[in-house]
Amino acid sequence: QVHLVESGGGLVQAGGSLRLSCAASGLTFSSYFMGWFRQTPGKEREFAAAITLSGGDTYYADSMKGRFTISRDNAKNTVYLQMNSLQPEDTAVYYCAAKIGGSSYRYPSAYKFWGQGTQVTVSS
Repeated sequence: QVHLVESGGGLVQAGGSLRLSCAASGLTFSSYFMGWFRQTPGKEREFAAAITLSGGDTYYADSMKGRFTISRDNAKNTVYLQMNSLQPEDTAVYYCAAKIGGSSYRYPSAYKFWGQGTQVTVSS
């Protein structure tokens, strides 16, 4: 059974940083394209960042470029999201997700497995 478990969320002041982790089990992690999404109440899940199997290529939503960094450690079956210069509008539940193949990586429907999410709250 596949499990994706996010951690590292919390409350931070505007301008601060957080590092999210997503530990995967039950799958061949290095075979999966990984993504991070976020969601606020009443809104659709929003693409944040994605990373290829080896970690050689990364992709970001425009609003997160330059502030967020996605990385992965295949030896630890873990994907990370380093978030800097956080703003109140970054407040959301953050989810990691796994998919086979790199197409349509911006779309939640393309991902096969999801974590339960971790809350990030940025105070002004």
